[in-house]
Amino acid sequence: MYIDSHCHINFPELAARMPEILARMAENKVSHALCVSVDLPEFPSVLALAEQYPHIYASVGVHPDYEDTPEPTVAQLVELADHPKVIAIGETGLDYYRLEGDLEWQRERFRTHIRASRETRKPLIIHTRSASEDTIRIMREEGAGTDKGGVAGVMHCFTESLEVAEAAIGMGFYISFSGIVTFKSAKDLQAVAKALPLDRILIETDSPYLAPVPFRGKMNEPGYVAHVAEYLATLKDVPLREIADRTTENFFNLFKAART
Repeated sequence: MYIDSHCHINFPELAARMPEILARMAENKVSHALCVSVDLPEFPSVLALAEQYPHIYASVGVHPDYEDTPEPTVAQLVELADHPKVIAIGETGLDYYRLEGDLEWQRERFRTHIRASRETRKPLIIHTRSASEDTIRIMREEGAGTDKGGVAGVMHCFTESLEVAEAAIGMGFYISFSGIVTFKSAKDLQAVAKALPLDRILIETDSPYLAPVPFRGKMNEPGYVAHVAEYLATLKDVPLREIADRTTENFFNLFKAART
């Protein structure tokens, strides 16, 4: 069995096809999925899916790309996370790729999420793009990770260097690979995936984006996470069953609330 550790199936293009999405998950042996929040106005749709389906979980948070959206407070995140199906805080982090100018608001938002994670003891889902130095720095300053008494988390849709991955792992974080790792152009990322230990790896789709080969360029969905697992098994020269078992075990080790 596989788990899609990061998807956005509440987005309209997927939500409109929910019976089909769930059926394809079952066909591809995808037992669970974590539907990840990107802003507070849309959080109710994330939670509604988690409440409706026992094998779907939710997170609460505001994506760093969302500039014109209500800014969360620690208290708000803590309150919204006080639900048994909300198993994580995020996605949060830094993204200097799409936005320019003074991005201090983005860094402050990231700090807010880390503080909420520490208070709720729920893991962080971190997005970082073209901002790895500041991401790691703020994680350390705010005490993210088990090495500082905080909570572990995941660096989702990872595309950074081995050095960044190892820094995050040193703080107790997991590294999640999306369909990007299957792309022919992703040689550097493939080298990172090959080097990392299996006990620190998760798999995801980030659907509806970034469909893996052989679906690249099409709309992504949780059932396709099996293709990420298949690619990693070939890349790391291990049996596919081992990738399935280890990534599933890693998911439940990180998101302990999902075990109940």
